Amino acid sequence: MDSISMMGSSRSPVFLTASSSHHLHHAHTCFLPNGMKNGHGAGDAGTTCPPAQPTVAILGSGDFSKCLTIRLLRCGFHVVVGSRHPKLAAQSFPHVVDVTHHEDAVGKASIVFLAIRREHYPVLWDLKHLLEGKILVDVSNNRRVNQYPESNAEYLASLLPDSIVVKGFNVISAWAMQQSCPKDASTQVFICSDSVEARQQIMELARHLNFQPVDMGTLSSSRDIENMPIQLFPGWKGPVLAAVALSIFFFAYSFVRDIIHPYVKYKQSDFYKIPIEMVNRTLPTVAITLLALVYLAGQLAAAHQLYYGTKYRHFPHWLEGWLQSRKQLGLLSFFLAAVHVLYSLCLPMRRSERYLLLNTAYQQVHANVENAWNEEEVWRVEMYVSFGIMSLGLLSLLAITSIPSVNSTLNWREFSFIQSTLGYIALLIATFHGLLFGWKRAFEEEAYRFYLPPSFVVALALPVCVILGKVLMLLPCVARKLHQIRRGLDSSQYRCQRLEPVGSAVQVSPERVTIM
Repeated sequence: MDSISMMGSSRSPVFLTASSSHHLHHAHTCFLPNGMKNGHGAGDAGTTCPPAQPTVAILGSGDFSKCLTIRLLRCGFHVVVGSRHPKLAAQSFPHVVDVTHHEDAVGKASIVFLAIRREHYPVLWDLKHLLEGKILVDVSNNRRVNQYPESNAEYLASLLPDSIVVKGFNVISAWAMQQSCPKDASTQVFICSDSVEARQQIMELARHLNFQPVDMGTLSSSRDIENMPIQLFPGWKGPVLAAVALSIFFFAYSFVRDIIHPYVKYKQSDFYKIPIEMVNRTLPTVAITLLALVYLAGQLAAAHQLYYGTKYRHFPHWLEGWLQSRKQLGLLSFFLAAVHVLYSLCLPMRRSERYLLLNTAYQQVHANVENAWNEEEVWRVEMYVSFGIMSLGLLSLLAITSIPSVNSTLNWREFSFIQSTLGYIALLIATFHGLLFGWKRAFEEEAYRFYLPPSFVVALALPVCVILGKVLMLLPCVARKLHQIRRGLDSSQYRCQRLEPVGSAVQVSPERVTIM
């Protein structure tokens, strides 16, 4: 790995590997701030004088500034660091770095990275005349989402209207910045600016630093870019909240039926079932409900298109958000199903299960029963376990195809077959798994404790409705109409107000479920 030593309290020399020396030896091909390549032009052909290294200025001497400096040095740039206390800051940078005051640093480069917080932006007012016409790359982040009325980059642009502000590199951590080829962090750099030329220059610089630039357009996108590093799984918030809410509901429902009812009616204490058995009853009910929600969203979208007779009418915001959350809902369903399997395997290991087994054996001996074989129960359990294994296997296949490296190897027809056709089959098999678990108990009076139906009846209500909805969608009269609409037929009375599809939820057939 290319390395530049910064150890020690004094200014450390630069230690370059052969790879780093190769970069510096070919510095004449490095990106220049003016958009040109640093090399021999047509007019200087035949000259032997080595060209000067491109210079980049960094205002700020914090951790990010140090790591960015190392990255730039490795790629053949000359770095000038501006600091309020240059003598003290110089001890933390390699000796080839020019650590000076802000005024000197700004005057030596046309691209300036601002590695300072928003609170310190007013100090740039004194440098306004020096920053005129220069590209300012704002790498700052806030402490919480939408902390200020405007983004940091927009605020900076209002302070320095004669400078060209570019937002970028704020999603890269200091750790990833100092790695030559980071494999444990994202290399995407989101860049936006009102100047197309400046945006292209910084994108080229990002490529030269071995990052993958993503053009986000004008500076108005900077708010979204600044929110990215401080958002915790924004796409998972809704699905996780739904899973938590369903878990609380089904756990409380089972607790009332299976723990409170025996205690109230028979003074029987079954509270020992809470840690494992009650949790294990909650997991599959939530898993199959989430899986049903994945496919219910597509059916509602299809019904919306059938009702309006067009695919060009926007879905409601709640439905579009639901469609875009199908991947997370499906993965949560798979996770809960897998944990359910682990809990089920642990059930025979419990001490309570051993006691119950001994009690059953003693009662059988006491009743002089030589053979307790029940053919119906044997077949029920065999099929119940078999269907459970098959449904988990299909869910595993859906989850595997969500991996980008696997998904990229599939064409659209293959992907839709796995996610839609096999997904519905997985839901159908999981429903049979639940029905075999309940068997005849749905029709037994004693199963309705506190007049509440068994948990599996409540859990299977939505999956059965989704399966019936799919059967309805497969009817020739409905399927033909839906197929024509998705191929562009527009029989809507709002033809004159036709809207083009927007958002990822409309670009894809809503019935094609993506757990990607």
